[in-house]
Amino acid sequence: MDNSATTNFNWLCKHTWQRSAKNTSWCLLGCAIGDFGTILFFQFTKIPLPVLAIMTLAIINGLITSIILETVILMKQNLDFSKAFKTAMGMSLISMISMEIAMNLTDYLLTGGAILNWWIIPIMLIVGFITPWPYNYWRLKKFGVNCH
Repeated sequence: MDNSATTNFNWLCKHTWQRSAKNTSWCLLGCAIGDFGTILFFQFTKIPLPVLAIMTLAIINGLITSIILETVILMKQNLDFSKAFKTAMGMSLISMISMEIAMNLTDYLLTGGAILNWWIIPIMLIVGFITPWPYNYWRLKKFGVNCH
């Protein structure tokens, strides 16, 4: 087994960490819009739905809004819709899924789930950012692949 790719990988590139942080932040914004919006909708309307169902919808909506936001950003960088959509879907799906699961698991563990209040939101955002950031760094450094 060739370990040269593993041993030569540089985790200390400040430029790549900054670029991957920017990419991760855009992804987090998109995910948070759909995720928090869904949780707030059910919190305000008091529609009786199991916590797991609300959190599943929040994850799905977070993925959708993140893909929409990333597609729009890529289109503003002169990509046509089809290419922008495929890029948004392909390059960041693992990042978005890990981000969504981390955010909702944090909410569940700290509040019992599907509850947003003044103290949980920053924690969810921090966890949601930190979880996919190393993956985004690795992908950007190893393959030169990013979403924005």
